[in-house]
Order: sequence, then C-alpha cells, then structure tokens
Amino acid sequence: MSELKTHSPSDLPRPEPVSLGEAFRFWLKLGFISFGGPAGQIAIMHQELVERRRWISERRFLHALNYCMVLPGPEAQQLATYLGWLMHRTWGGIVSGGLFVLPSLFILIALSWVYLAYGDVPVVAGLFYGIKPAVTAIVVQAAYRIGSRALKNAWLLSIAAASFVAIFALDVPFPAIILTAAVVGFVGGRLSPETFAIGGGHGSAKKSYGPALIDDDTPVPAHARFRLSHLVAVIVAGLMLWVIPMGLLAAAFGWDHTLTQMGWFFTKAALLTVGGAYAVLPYVYQGAVEHYGWLTAAQMIDGLALGETTPGPLIMVVVFVAFVGGYLKAALGPDALFLGGVLAAVLVTWVTFLPSFLFILAGGPAVESTHGELRLTAPLTAITGAVVGVIVNLAVFFGYHVLWPDGLSGRFDAPSAVIALGAALALFRYKRGVIEVIAACAAAGLAWRLVAA
Repeated sequence: MSELKTHSPSDLPRPEPVSLGEAFRFWLKLGFISFGGPAGQIAIMHQELVERRRWISERRFLHALNYCMVLPGPEAQQLATYLGWLMHRTWGGIVSGGLFVLPSLFILIALSWVYLAYGDVPVVAGLFYGIKPAVTAIVVQAAYRIGSRALKNAWLLSIAAASFVAIFALDVPFPAIILTAAVVGFVGGRLSPETFAIGGGHGSAKKSYGPALIDDDTPVPAHARFRLSHLVAVIVAGLMLWVIPMGLLAAAFGWDHTLTQMGWFFTKAALLTVGGAYAVLPYVYQGAVEHYGWLTAAQMIDGLALGETTPGPLIMVVVFVAFVGGYLKAALGPDALFLGGVLAAVLVTWVTFLPSFLFILAGGPAVESTHGELRLTAPLTAITGAVVGVIVNLAVFFGYHVLWPDGLSGRFDAPSAVIALGAALALFRYKRGVIEVIAACAAAGLAWRLVAA
C-alpha cells in the first residue's frame, strides 16, 4: 500500500500567470460580493488573493494595505486598484478599482429610485431589519481576521487597544490616531526592529500559503518602478479628468447650480475621507442636509442603511445622497427627474473616486520601492495595529445601534440580538459565506416583522 503524503505550502507549484481577462472576471465577482464594509472587503480579498489563488504573498498584500490605510478615500477600493495595477499595469488598476464600484453604483441608483417612487415598503423594512445584525457580525469577524494576522506581539496589541480607547472613549479624531501610530512605529522601528516588521515580526510575517505569483522576493515589475515622467503624466491626466467635467457643468448650468455644487462639494469630501466613510459622514451630513438641503436628515439615515447593506465601499452612500438631491431639486428640469438623479449620482461617484485612482497610480511606484525597507514599513505596521482598534470601535457602534435602536435608555431589541448571534455562529463556527449569511438574516428579519405585525 502506498503511504499518504502530506505537502507543506512550500511544496505547492507557483501559480500560472493570470491574464487580464481572468482578473476581470474575479474583480467583477468581487464587486457583487464585497459586503461587510472595508474590513469585510479586505478580508475577502485576503482570502481569495493570498490564501486561495496565491496571486500575491502575505507580505506584499499587507504592504499595499498599509499604504491604502493612510490615504484619503475608501481603503478597500484603493487596495483592489493597487493589486490590479501591480498585476496588469494601469488598465489593470482601472478595471479592478472600477469594478469594485460599478455594481454598487447601479444597485444604489435602482434602490434610490424605488425609495423615492414607492416610499416605505414593509417588505423592504423587514429585510433591512435582518440585514443590520448580520452586518454587525460580519464586521466583528473581519476585525478578528485582520487582527489575528496583524497583531502578533504585545506592542501591536497595545497600539490597537489604545486606538480603540482613543476613538471610543475620548473621541480622538482618526487622523490624530493615525499620525500618533506612525510616530510610534517610526521610533519603535529604530529601537526594536523585529517588533515592527510586517505582521509584527513573526507569525503573520512568516506565514506562507505557498509560492505566490507576486512573492516576497519577486522583483518590482518595470511598470511599477518610480519614474518622474510617469508621476507628472498621471497628475496632469487626473487634473484634466476633473477640470473638464467641472468646467462643462459650470459653463452649461452656472457655478451655483445643484450639479456643479455637488461636484465641488464631493470633491472636497473625497479628500477628507482619511479613516474611511464614517470619518467623513458628519461632513457630508452637514453639507448635504443642513447647508444645501439636498435631502432630509431622515432620508440621510435611510441612505446610510442602504449603503451598509449593498456591496461596495460604504462611502457609496453618496450615490443615494446625490440621486435624491438631483431628483428632488429637479437638476435637469421637472420633466427629467430620474435622469437628473442619475446624472447627479454618476457625477458624484466620479469626483469621489477619481482621487483614489490618482493616489494609487501616482504613488504606487514609490510604495513598491519600499516594501523591503523597515524604516518605512515600521510606521505602516503600527498604523495597521491602530486601524484594528478603529474597526473594533465600528463593530461596537453597529452593535449599539442595532441592539438599542432607541438608545441605552430604550428597549433592548432581542430579535436583533438573536439574528446577530446566529450570524456570528454561521461565520465563526460554520465558516459560511457572507452572501449566505446576509440572505439568511434578511429572510429571518422579514419573517419576524411579518409575524410581529
């Protein structure tokens, strides 16, 4: 009888080169299954690209993630753009980053129109009732997965804990937390280099799922090497891609028109989204609701619920804000309300994500040249630890609003707690997929609402 042989990850063959067509199919799929906010989306990418497909190694993935964490804009979408660019040049980045957003854009336009045209539908309310506890469990699972990879020693655990306390109890702004973590990492990288190596110096940094297509020792590809001419070309192209549509809007409608003001306001918002969507939502609320009056406070909350329960970055809530504003303000006239909403949604999506593509295509070559230099990676490793604490705070935020919808002095929502517990068991114990969990919880929420009605 022949003996059964076990193979270590190092015995696995290196994956075959991936065509742009194959990558296109993956990024399209990701655009439709990227639930759970940035933490969940990053976890999905790690599972698919590092663990399962082995398109990129753990170290290279974490290095790219650390860069995206410190940029303004949605880090998960920027990470997808970065990985697509690294594999297939500029068009690869445009495809991966674009497909991360487009499914969500079309879905939110459709849902926003239904919301305005048909109002409060009990069936939809029941589905949302079940989805919100599921999203809470998904964020908790994602925080656990990222934390278990990145927090591999007491120093990084302490940074994560301090980050959580700072944002939860002391209301410290996210940029201040990031800056502090970067300083700690910079100093710590000099005093104790092994502590601040990628992944905390051991464990995650040394873990391997087998040879990767882009491995730790894979040379930086020619297109990812820094060139001043490339940097200038990207910046000029990016400025033109913003100036031309904004100039056309100003010429056609005037600077004070709803569409022009939306383009200008959400351009500023895009450059303030350090820390993700929740860091910029107060700014969006203040401008869209209080200053411009594009929608009401109640509509803004409903839009946030839609953003939380659809695939894509949570900042895509701006699609809802823009569609409702363009529709209700009759941006293209009273006879074209739907088209006015669609044009506003597309415009706002454009100005919101254009900076993200520029940050990656312009800054990626400089970042790729540093993935082996501890003096530059140590601050980013500390930042990753801090972000874990922020994600835990997000999970607490979700849990609080789901379980005590009227505040701590109000009732405890026991059915939501049961749904959240079931979602957590499905994710942690039975390793079920995100889509399955969301669908099951939506059905449970709808069933409860129909029975309780």
